[in-house]
Amino acid sequence: MKRALVLGGALAALVVASPAAAQVTVGADAALFSSYVWRGLHFTSKPVIQPDLYVTVPVGKASFTAGGWGNVEIGKYDGANDISEGGGLAGPDFAEFDWWGELAVPVGLLTVTPGVTGYVYPNKGGLTKANNTIEVYTKLALGTVLSPKVNLYYDVDKIKGLYVEGSLSHGVPLGASTLTVGGLVGFSAGQEINSSKPTESANFKDSGLTHIDLFASAGFSAGSLTFTPSIHLVHGNDEFTKFTSLNKKHDVKLWGGVTISWSKAFGGEEAAE
Repeated sequence: MKRALVLGGALAALVVASPAAAQVTVGADAALFSSYVWRGLHFTSKPVIQPDLYVTVPVGKASFTAGGWGNVEIGKYDGANDISEGGGLAGPDFAEFDWWGELAVPVGLLTVTPGVTGYVYPNKGGLTKANNTIEVYTKLALGTVLSPKVNLYYDVDKIKGLYVEGSLSHGVPLGASTLTVGGLVGFSAGQEINSSKPTESANFKDSGLTHIDLFASAGFSAGSLTFTPSIHLVHGNDEFTKFTSLNKKHDVKLWGGVTISWSKAFGGEEAAE
C-alpha cells in the first residue's frame, strides 16, 4: 500500500500552508514499478502497475483523506521461481486492493496523522482472502530540516503486531524540478514469526531491523500531470526482505519506476465563507 505511506508530507504542507482555503481535493496516481516492494519485501518479481484514487476534505484546520489503491501484475508469472501475489494464475491480474482513511492534524511544526487501512487480496492462489487484514496507524511528520517522519502501524487482525518506519529526506532544487533524497529504516515489533504461535501470519522472520531503504526522486510537471521517477536501493536485514525470487536472496537490491499524478481542488475562498 503506497498512498497512505507517502501522503502525510503532502497533507502537512496543505494543512499548514493554507488552512483557510477550505478546498476539497480529488487526486489520482498511476505508478509503473519494476516490481512490487513493500516494507523491503518483494511481493512480485516482475513489473507492476499501481493505480490510486483519493479525496481530501478539510475538517477545520485538519484534513481527512480517504482512498483506494491497487496492485496489478501485468505479466504472466509462470516461472518456477517467480514471486506473485496472485500465485501466477493470471496475467494481467488485479492482485491487491487497499482501502484507507486518515486525518492529518497540524500541531505547530508537527503533523499527526492517525488512520486505518485494509488489505484485500481477491485471488484464488498466492495471497487470498484468508490473508485479508487491517492495520491502524499513526504518522508523525515534523516540518523542519530533513523532514523527519516516524510511522507506526499496528495490525489488529491477522498478524496482531507493530511495524515502525523512520525516515529523513531533503529536497534540492533542480531547475524546474526538485530532487528529493533520503533514507528509511523499518523495524518489526510483533509482525515477525512467533515461535509460540507457528500458525499465526507474519510479515517478517525476526524482530528488530527489517531493512534500510535509500531513495531518490524528482518530480516535474507537464500540463495538469506530474511525473515522478524514483529509485530505491534496499539493504535487507531480515531474512524475508532478502528474497527477489523464490530461490534467490540478495543483501542489496535495486528497484524503481515512475508515478504519474493528477489532482484538482474544488471550493477555495467560496467554500471557506
